[in-house]
Amino acid sequence: MSDKQVRLLMVLTSILWSGAFITGKFSVQEFPPFALTFFRFLFALPFIFTILYLKEPRNLFPRGKQWAALLLLGFLGTFCYHALFFTSLNYTTAINSSLIGAINPMLTTLLAAMFFGERLTTLRVFGIFLSFIGVFLFITNGDLQVISQFQMNYGDFLMLIGVFCIATYSLLSRRYMKQYQLTPFMVTAYTFLICVVISVPFVLWENPATYLSTTTARGWLSILYMSVFASVLGYLFQAIAIQRIGAPRTAVFINLVPIFTIIQSVTILGESITLIKLMCAAIVITGVYLATRQESRAISLKVHDKVV
Repeated sequence: MSDKQVRLLMVLTSILWSGAFITGKFSVQEFPPFALTFFRFLFALPFIFTILYLKEPRNLFPRGKQWAALLLLGFLGTFCYHALFFTSLNYTTAINSSLIGAINPMLTTLLAAMFFGERLTTLRVFGIFLSFIGVFLFITNGDLQVISQFQMNYGDFLMLIGVFCIATYSLLSRRYMKQYQLTPFMVTAYTFLICVVISVPFVLWENPATYLSTTTARGWLSILYMSVFASVLGYLFQAIAIQRIGAPRTAVFINLVPIFTIIQSVTILGESITLIKLMCAAIVITGVYLATRQESRAISLKVHDKVV
């Protein structure tokens, strides 16, 4: 698979993840955070394990040290991130959580340079910064009042920890896939399974009897969408991209999610879009292109020589 095909795959992933924000508006009204995390990945298990069995029957069961790597990835990238994300929404605004989520590419790139020996290029740094500015203006609509009212709260702190977890997951997954001969299919399937197992006591603590009787078909269909498209396909495509082009370049595509979310909000929910949002979308797309283009075309800036 060429770099161009991988980039197209991550654009598709951004579309799938943006759809999760639309369906998430329905599901969070009916399910508490841990239950939402549990059911999302429980429903995903039959699909991802069927894919694993058909594609890689020899890798159906992890061996030896592969288990330890998968346990850590499942805990950090699947359970912790989603539990923290859904919980944070109870304490903070959508704008705050979106802005904090937008720092993921920068944090991933910084951690990669500091601890994993990744090289930065001047063009990539500029692209990441440009895409973040685009997302920042896109979410705030360039409104100085919205920007001035931004204040950190408990939910923001939880979201920040969640972003750190998913950034660490992205970096470790590429290293572990190489070190322990793990494939994207194995990583996706078993991190989902581990997340479901870890979630069980927390789901029981939330007392399912208090909300299951009031859930609707719309709520369950929303979870099903997040399970199949945002989780199975989204995480699988992300793992393939991380393996091929690295975590920092893959993470930049997350900045496309707000763009596609707005597009779907306009077409599905009938929401309006402004000229400034279209301009910001162009800035984000330009930044993503510059940050993910092949390294050979950019001027390298060596940041760290030692691979930890």
